[in-house]
Amino acid sequence: MANTIEEVKTTVEERNNNEKGNGYLLEVKNLKKYFPINKSVLLGAKGYVKAVDGVTFGIKRGTTMGLVGESGCGKTTIGKTILRLTDKTDGEVIFNGTSIFDLNKKNLRSIRPRIQIIFQDPYSSLSPRLPVGEIIGEAVRDNNLVPKEEFDDYITKIMLDCGLQPYHKDRYPHEFSGGQRQRICIARAIALKPDFIVCDEPVSALDVSIQAQIINLLKDLQDKYHLTYLFISHDLSVVEHISDEIGVMYLGNLVEHADKEAIFANPLHPYTKALFSAIPIPDPDVKMNRIILEGNIPSPANPPSGCKFHTRCSSCMEVCKTVVPKEIEVEKGHKVVCHLYDKGINKDK
Repeated sequence: MANTIEEVKTTVEERNNNEKGNGYLLEVKNLKKYFPINKSVLLGAKGYVKAVDGVTFGIKRGTTMGLVGESGCGKTTIGKTILRLTDKTDGEVIFNGTSIFDLNKKNLRSIRPRIQIIFQDPYSSLSPRLPVGEIIGEAVRDNNLVPKEEFDDYITKIMLDCGLQPYHKDRYPHEFSGGQRQRICIARAIALKPDFIVCDEPVSALDVSIQAQIINLLKDLQDKYHLTYLFISHDLSVVEHISDEIGVMYLGNLVEHADKEAIFANPLHPYTKALFSAIPIPDPDVKMNRIILEGNIPSPANPPSGCKFHTRCSSCMEVCKTVVPKEIEVEKGHKVVCHLYDKGINKDK
């Protein structure tokens, strides 16, 4: 049966209070996603693009994990695979104790409202033929979340929570600015009472001032609805503002993972240090020690042997060229995949 508006307000909070577990809403274990190259029925695939190549992490309820890295490192592929918008090659995705890829179509449909995504380009992700009220409410109606007599009031409340006005219901996406369109996308996701949302570079196409408004909106909604985010971005200043934990990706692998304070205060992996050195400092008197990475990003279809980063790393050793580094927990919660820390921290390097 459909819920009343008052029940809708408390559903997420009650659900999170009642759920038991290890504190993680989402767990990703050794996730792999390979795309075949020139696949044919007779000859099969000539090779594979290893977009995601064995990634493991967990996100606690009510927190945000930022995922950063260069374009093409596999950030968006991870988000889409977690939501089962694309099939996995190997590994496991566990949402609230349930393996996403073990669900049949019926059970997957029932869990869909609880896992949502906000896309990078709000205009292309909104139907130009539907008014805003229908865009936000279409899935609410399909999932029978509120009774018909309270549907309009519920959509109005969601729009107000996202900074939209009730009279916007009858307008179409082309009548809005970029920031307003992204608010529509956020409202569409929030309306389904999700627990987990993948934010796929939701502010990268917006002006800086509008970016701040959208980030503050996401944080306010997280506090109000106890949401859990995977925030994908290449803008480290944005990630620092919204994230509780940060994962750094390079060529399909997670090379460093720690809480925000630890990773910004003490980045360990040479790639992380290079990324952080590129963050602009709003002080003309401060000299930036920019680390320039030489060479091009290797192809994910033919990655280097050993450590994938060794072809661009100034701290490269012989072992890096042949042996794949293992994940090492240098300090509690601060994990890095680098041979520099095989026998402890070498701060000089």
